Order: sequence, then structure tokens, then C-alpha cells
Amino acid sequence: MDGRVRAILIAGPTASGKSALALALARRHDGVVINADSMQVYRDLHRLTARPAPEEEAEAPHRLYGTVDGAVNFSVGHYLAEAGAVLRESWEAGRLPIVVGGTGLYFVGLTDGLSEIPPVPDAVRAEVRAGAEGRATPDLHAALARRDPDGAARLDPNDRLRVLRALEVLAATGRPIAAFQAERRPGPLTRLPCRKLFLTPDRETLRARIDARFLAMMAAGALDEVRALAARDLDPMLPVMRAHGVPGLIAHLRGTLSYEEAVARGQADTRRYAKRQVTWFRHQAGADWTWLTPDAAMAGVEAGSWDGPA
Repeated sequence: MDGRVRAILIAGPTASGKSALALALARRHDGVVINADSMQVYRDLHRLTARPAPEEEAEAPHRLYGTVDGAVNFSVGHYLAEAGAVLRESWEAGRLPIVVGGTGLYFVGLTDGLSEIPPVPDAVRAEVRAGAEGRATPDLHAALARRDPDGAARLDPNDRLRVLRALEVLAATGRPIAAFQAERRPGPLTRLPCRKLFLTPDRETLRARIDARFLAMMAAGALDEVRALAARDLDPMLPVMRAHGVPGLIAHLRGTLSYEEAVARGQADTRRYAKRQVTWFRHQAGADWTWLTPDAAMAGVEAGSWDGPA
């Protein structure tokens, strides 16, 4: 591996083979696998988020997996603070950091920095969410558009979490969220040489992988994880409660969906998310990402000829 490279970044849609590639590279280059998936940080959902198995973690150091309690709203800022510390520890130990996941904002924060958005006071957040109770997400988006048309134009009218976030920032500061997003502090990998891979299976292969993996997660006990999570009676707007599969499986546990319907919903939600991941990276990631199929990436690793952009 070129000594100038300070980290390898591996992104891609869910079920695209990222973790297998990261582990292969970690074994080959004495690396540390660092999670960049916003759901795999939560300890409550091991199987349903397809975290690495214990035998995989035994083959190379894995960091930032299952370290956060589900009751925590783990932000990009929290992630960057923890990832920055792990990166420094890896370099000090002479190991190559291999950052892998599907959360685009984590990668952007690492390489381009984070916007300085002030924390929203709990009272303001509670007031905004109380006002949103019972209102459809497109109606909330329309309300945002009346006060912040530019910000609303950048959001999916059905993305309730981000619409609420924009409304909360506006209520707390009187400024649109975009005003803060233009003000960035550097990330832990800003201006450092990295190699960046985005894995792109063909569409039908990816759909089949997603559906098969969801069934495998269910067979491994994912429903029991969700049952334990539901018993905690957490705020349904917390990220862990919105993980793919969780809403449908909770509905099944409450008797409003059949098992088959809950599984089909989880598979469909995951397929839609994978499509959004590809679209997001296509439009938001920089030109220095190398897009290639998982088979091509693995063949390059095994042949010793893999060469991404320095």
C-alpha cells in the first residue's frame, strides 16, 4: 500500500459487499476496520443491522460497532469526534484505517468537515415535535417551505426526520439550517490523502442480496432484538427506532401486521434505501471516489493489483 495513503474509505449501498472487502483489506494491510454506518453504531441491533460477526471481528480490529445505546440520538458530530479518536489511535499504532459503511454524511464529515449547527434546546425540540404530532410530513415540509424555501427545496417532502430537524434549527436560532451548513470546520481526514471506493452491484443482484440477507437476519434472531427494543418504549423518532425493519416488525409484534407482511415491508424499505444511497453518492460525493463492482474490487485485492486513487 502506498505510504502516502492515510485511510481507505469504502462506501456503497447496503448489502453490496463492503464489509467483506474491508476485512480482506484489513488482513492484507494490517488495518483497522472503522464503522461508518449510522445504524451499526447501536448495540441494540446486532443482527438486524448486519454488524460483523464475532469471528470476523477476531480476524482484524473493528471499531465503533455497537458502542451506542439506542436511547441516544447519535449525531454526525458525535460520530466525527469518536472516529477522529480512532483514526489517531490507528495511526499511532502503525495500522491503516479502513472506514466502511453506507452513511454518506459520515464520509462527508470525515473528509470535508462538519457544519457548525448549534444544539437545539430540549424544550424547543419538544415544542416543535408536539406541534408536528398528527400532521403529515408533506404538510410539515410545506410549513418549512413558507419560512425557508431554499432549505425545503433540498429536502424530500416525505423525509420526516430531516424536515423536523430543519424546523427545530429554525425555531431555535431564527436562521435556516443551510446558513450553518455553509460554515464548516475541518474533518479528521480533511486534506489527507485517502483512497475512496464506492461499490456498485448491478440492480437485480443487489435486490436479491437485500432480500436474502433480510431473511437470514430474521432466521438469526432479529425479531427477538426488535422485541427487546420495543420493550424499552423509546421515542419512536429516535434513529434506532427507524432502522430498516424495525417499524414493520414492531407492528407485527403488536398484531397489526402479519409476519410475512412485516418481512416484506423490511425488505422493500431496505431496497428503497439502497437506491437512495446510490443516488446520494452520485450527486453529493466528490469526483475522487472510484466506482466499481464488488467482484472487481475483491479480484483486485486477491491478485494484489488493486489500485484506487491516491
